[in-house]
Amino acid sequence: MVDETVIDVAVARRKAAVRAGVHNQRLWPSNAEVQEALYLQQQLFRPHQAAHLRELRRQALQAMRVFDRFRPRLVGSVLDGSADRGSPVCLHLFADAPEDIVHLLLQRGIPWSERERSLRYHGGVRKIHPVFSFLAGTTQIELVVLPRHAMTTPPINPMSEKPDRGVGYEQVKALLDPESGG
Repeated sequence: MVDETVIDVAVARRKAAVRAGVHNQRLWPSNAEVQEALYLQQQLFRPHQAAHLRELRRQALQAMRVFDRFRPRLVGSVLDGSADRGSPVCLHLFADAPEDIVHLLLQRGIPWSERERSLRYHGGVRKIHPVFSFLAGTTQIELVVLPRHAMTTPPINPMSEKPDRGVGYEQVKALLDPESGG
């Protein structure tokens, strides 16, 4: 996953299994085992990882301040600590009208691109959500716009297979506090 910048765990597992000749999926590692291996690889071979992660989390805080009225939640690799140089800061924003995000981007003069992302919810239901991406310096920020009701019924985290509630501004700030170990 690290060497080929593959983000999707299922794709990475499948590629590794094909290369190793292991076709029985029950022998493949779990998402948690893949995540643990990623952490170990980064600790061993990327000594500047911690400083880079702190910078990404600082960028997350700045973006969270800008989009505060949409109750931003940090999710993904910047939160869980597995982010590398190519990892974006991913924020879930809550708005029933994605146009509200567009208006704020326009007011701030932030150039963005738009695409969609399919997220899985409880019961295997998949829903498509708009994603607005922009650069803050050299850091890519991804804003995934979820309806307000998703605050109580968030999408499923593909690594943990649990609801992806993310964390708010104060929790990200605590991750940066040296006293807390972040």
